[in-house]
Amino acid sequence: MSLWSIFLNHQGRLIHKWKHYFPAYEFHLSKLRNESFLLVEIGCGEGGSLQMWKQYFGPHVTIVGLDIRPECADFEEDQIHVRIGDQSDARFLQRVLDEFGRPKVIIDDGSHRMDDIQASFDFFYERMCDDGIYVVEDLHTCYWEEYGGNGQSQHNFIDFCKTMLDRLHAEHSRGRIASDPIASSTLSFHLYDSLAVFVRGNHGKKFAPILGGSRPHLTQS
Repeated sequence: MSLWSIFLNHQGRLIHKWKHYFPAYEFHLSKLRNESFLLVEIGCGEGGSLQMWKQYFGPHVTIVGLDIRPECADFEEDQIHVRIGDQSDARFLQRVLDEFGRPKVIIDDGSHRMDDIQASFDFFYERMCDDGIYVVEDLHTCYWEEYGGNGQSQHNFIDFCKTMLDRLHAEHSRGRIASDPIASSTLSFHLYDSLAVFVRGNHGKKFAPILGGSRPHLTQS
């Protein structure tokens, strides 16, 4: 059953997700179904998405929901854990890592504020699995002043994503763009309407072989 079908047939706690997110989630996450891994969701909402991920990924996934609201602790059930704290508090996030280990998937559906989004990303990204997937939802708030956005803020996460385009190509820039650990540990990243998906990994040594044909300089004597 697809994630969209699971969502449409959900009978548990309330879920609130944009419809156009589901094909992106299916594309990036379907390979992990029935695998054993840790998923961290920042922002528990009404608890329904935690249940949706549990049903989608199957019996081996461990799900940890993070939220600042104490009442979210009631969402715990088999495979689902909830920890109460601020998503921008590095000490709280470190306690989560100490307890559960490195996440394979992180989904930020928390406050949607620029400072919180960046703080969580800066802490978790290089501490998650080397082949992990980091998702940030609802990035339309980057254009809303009440969330610290408006499209002009130096802390705007959309602008951060734009800089990643350059950072991923740093080695081709002839020294004009400095590389950094985030870019060097990112295999790819994908932007959708209000949704960003970072896929960790690396290409190894890059080279462009020339094969086939009858080029004289490729023949061996």
